[in-house]
Amino acid sequence: MRPTPRDTAQLVLQQKLNYQFKNKNLLQQALTHRSHSPNNYERLEFIGDSILDYVIAKMLYEAFPKLPEGRLSPIRAQLVKEATLADVARELKLGDALLLGVGELKSGGHDRASILADALEAVFAAISLDADFQAAEKIVRQLFRERIKQLDTNNTAKDAKTQLQEILQGHKLALPKYRIEQQIGEGNEARFDVSCDLGELGKIFYANANSRRAAEQDCAKQALAWLAQKLKK
Repeated sequence: MRPTPRDTAQLVLQQKLNYQFKNKNLLQQALTHRSHSPNNYERLEFIGDSILDYVIAKMLYEAFPKLPEGRLSPIRAQLVKEATLADVARELKLGDALLLGVGELKSGGHDRASILADALEAVFAAISLDADFQAAEKIVRQLFRERIKQLDTNNTAKDAKTQLQEILQGHKLALPKYRIEQQIGEGNEARFDVSCDLGELGKIFYANANSRRAAEQDCAKQALAWLAQKLKK
């Protein structure tokens, strides 16, 4: 029997996670929205949310030994918010593997931030139940390591993309447009060439990294440095 596109998408997701499920039913449940079946990801998400919070807190504790709790908490909130989780899910192409009801399919549920974020948390829980907590922690660390490395703790956890957006908005300028110019390879071996177009400012920045997110952040840092000089004049 030939695999369906969704079967293929679930295989791709496992490859990107570097984790192969022994119990495929757990993966199926983690990727099932309530519009599709009563056996959906909501209970798994309840567990996954706690796993994510703990592992991110632990990673920040290790990465920033001198920061007090009052500084670490908003950084964690930035990392576990819906928009960030949806970005991670998109990098994993998780949306392609979702099981959605007809209504959600028609309304673009496969790319809705709230659904992607919830399903990602459910996947963390599914891994912990399929193997153990350590396996889930390993996956969370793998997915968030670069994001934590790129944090600017002097700017209350606002990353370069967020800073750039706020500066442009403050000067009533159009938001930057990020574009993947080229992707070479797949999975852990992938490299991304990304551009950041500042539109009416007439400037485009380029970066290459092992994830789209990292390349976009690099572009944004370049743009911030350029803007800092330009706005001084």
